[in-house]
Amino acid sequence: MNLSNRFGSKPKTASLNDSSSAASSATSVVMPPCSSNVLRALLLLFVIVFCFSLYRTSGYLRIVADSSSTLSRILPSFNDSSSSPSPSPSPSLSPEEIEEPKLEEVLRRAATKDRTVILTTLNEAWAAPGSVIDLFFESFRIGKRTRKLLKHLVIIALDAKAYSRCKELHKHCFRLETEGVDFSGGEAYFMTPSYLKMMWRRIDFLRSVLEKGYNFVFTDADVMWFRNPFLRFYKDGDFQIACDHYIGRPNDFRNRPNGGFTFVRSNNRTIGFYKFWYDSRLKYPKNHDQDVLNFIKTDPFLWKLRIRIRFLNTVYFGGFCEPSKDLNLVCTMHANCCFGLDSKLHDLRIMLQDWRDFKSLPLHRNQSSGFTWNVPQNCSLDSLRRVSSKDEEQSESPGESKH
Repeated sequence: MNLSNRFGSKPKTASLNDSSSAASSATSVVMPPCSSNVLRALLLLFVIVFCFSLYRTSGYLRIVADSSSTLSRILPSFNDSSSSPSPSPSPSLSPEEIEEPKLEEVLRRAATKDRTVILTTLNEAWAAPGSVIDLFFESFRIGKRTRKLLKHLVIIALDAKAYSRCKELHKHCFRLETEGVDFSGGEAYFMTPSYLKMMWRRIDFLRSVLEKGYNFVFTDADVMWFRNPFLRFYKDGDFQIACDHYIGRPNDFRNRPNGGFTFVRSNNRTIGFYKFWYDSRLKYPKNHDQDVLNFIKTDPFLWKLRIRIRFLNTVYFGGFCEPSKDLNLVCTMHANCCFGLDSKLHDLRIMLQDWRDFKSLPLHRNQSSGFTWNVPQNCSLDSLRRVSSKDEEQSESPGESKH
């Protein structure tokens, strides 16, 4: 093979006819033997690069195909939308599928470093301007070192109007929907079917928060916060709860608990406890969560769980049922033992004014003045008994005498 012609080489002599002459042979460009090897190497390199390009292209197509398959599994409408300009309807999701990612996000933003959040529920009646939620926020603002706790508060809205009002007031809001139940349209009166559904939905929701690994303080919105309560919680308590009536010892099961204020640590014991509490509604129908808690608090199952229950002293966690007597020690006050929203708002406003008056006293006077509350007034345990007297027999545990 004469490579000299390929590269257009020319002899340096003028005569091309005398191919046998020595001058022509001497002046012709002859490729060295290694040129053939260089060409082979270049050709091999070209083939390698070409094959590698084909491999990369096929890999990219496979990734695209896999991605398309994955999207098709997640969003069934993906294939339809890619082949047709008309969008196909997205599949309907259950409330749990809708709320779970949102709840996790809200809890994460509001939680402390040790994954603790403050939770309260809100419906339309309590969300109205000038209603309970405004007084609730006011207590945090005028309390001692309580304003900073608001950044850890999550408001659980039970209806659309409550959620809308929450977004106006606060940054941590979550809309909790219950299938077939509408909590809007006014106040859920004590022991009515709407009230019972709301209470039991709350217990089930709190269980889900524990299962996500979050500790929580649950507080009704009619609990006024005057001091940081975390300093008064027991270090060895899994489940800690305020009382309508406190006997005198934190582990005495004769205490009358009130579910409107609890501190719960997330662990297997408390998760099992909340499941058992919620399931017990079937054993004690037409009873609200607080009555059922009184029925089950000495159940052998709780001893098997080894859950550590502590009852909170009304000296620090008081209410209209049993007010805190020393304003130098009180952390929270609950508008319990009260029927009707108007009565509750009336007494809550007086309570907040009492606190302002107490704070305005000189330090040496408010520590020794014996300052006391001017509440309850419209709220009272007697008024609540009159309302609930019709349900007294149903609220009593079977085989248990009423004291």
